[in-house]
Amino acid sequence: MSASTMDTGTEPMPQTNLQTVAFSNPGGEASPPSRGRPVDLVHLARQTLGDRELEREVLALFVQQATTVRDRIAAATAAERTFLAHGLRGSAAGIGAFGVAAIATEIERDPHDKPLLLRLANSIDEVKDFIASISR
Repeated sequence: MSASTMDTGTEPMPQTNLQTVAFSNPGGEASPPSRGRPVDLVHLARQTLGDRELEREVLALFVQQATTVRDRIAAATAAERTFLAHGLRGSAAGIGAFGVAAIATEIERDPHDKPLLLRLANSIDEVKDFIASISR
């Protein structure tokens, strides 16, 4: 028993390491996909510790990255597609866009699958529209 607990007779409150909370699952590995929304807002809030301004910033960054990937991936080589998909997968999982992350993972496995590229573009557009709708 520490000196501080002897004085009060109670156990001290555990200290939460904010970095551990924020970064323990940056890719959302333990978070189930949201069934009703293109972005899992509960996951996003957990990743940003509920900081609404930070949420807006990371969503804006994601939209920029996803738009760039969408515009470049079809004309890219297989190696470039794998690279683009890998980066997008991590970012998408980080904000809770698990549908985009899943398609990006499939592209990493088979960068020659053209129908996946269309699915990715559609999924990115869906996420962008959703983000725009909650950002008003």
